[in-house]
Order: sequence, then structure tokens, then C-alpha cells
Amino acid sequence: MFKKEMPQNIKNTETVIGESVVLEGEFNSHGNIVLEGKLNGNLSTDGHVLIGDKAEVVANIKAGSAFISGKVIGNITLSDSIDIAKTANIQGDIKASSIAVESGCQINGRVSVGSKIIENPKKTTKQELPLERGE
Repeated sequence: MFKKEMPQNIKNTETVIGESVVLEGEFNSHGNIVLEGKLNGNLSTDGHVLIGDKAEVVANIKAGSAFISGKVIGNITLSDSIDIAKTANIQGDIKASSIAVESGCQINGRVSVGSKIIENPKKTTKQELPLERGE
């Protein structure tokens, strides 16, 4: 079920990027981040990332967990969970251990959920496929 409340750990926010702020480049942190403005580049943190509903992010995101309600163009890789609000628009691949998606959001990309995500799956040849009935 989708969590309608903001995550509790966001109370311990280390960085807030306000609605009028525009960042360009690499943004690295170890704490929780609230992003309400614009970011062009990459974002990396061990903590939680909250992307507000007016935020515009053109970046790959690597974090512990995330709550997305704005626009993200880039891949999202999380060691824990992601919550995606109905106002979210994500154009990129998502990898997380668990996902909660609210009806109405937009996602254009691959979604991989689970504790074991295969980075480069082995290509299967026709000889390795199971035989169909009748062969």
C-alpha cells in the first residue's frame, strides 16, 4: 500500500534544496535530502531523498531510499525502498528492494524490484531455452 505520509526519517534532513534553487553538477551527501528546486547532474547519498512535486531533476540518483512526487529524468538506484506519488513523472530505470506506486503516476523505463537485482543478465541462446511441447 502507498504511504501517503512523508517518511519519518526526513525529519533528520541534512540538506534542503529550495524551490528557487538551480543546481548543476555532482551532488554527494551522506544524509537525507529534500529537493524542491532543479538539479542537472547526478545525486548520490546514503540517506533518503525526497523529490517534491514541483522539483525538476535531470540526473541519475543513487540513494538509500526515495519519495518521488516531482519530475525525474534519469535512472534511480536505491538500496532500500521507493515511494512514487501520483504527481510523479519518471523517465528512466528504477532499481529498488521494494516499491509503492500511487495510481496516476507516470513511469517510462524499466523497474527492477527485489533484494537481488542482476546487473548484467546472461544472454540466453536458443539452444539453452526449454524445449516446447511436440519437439
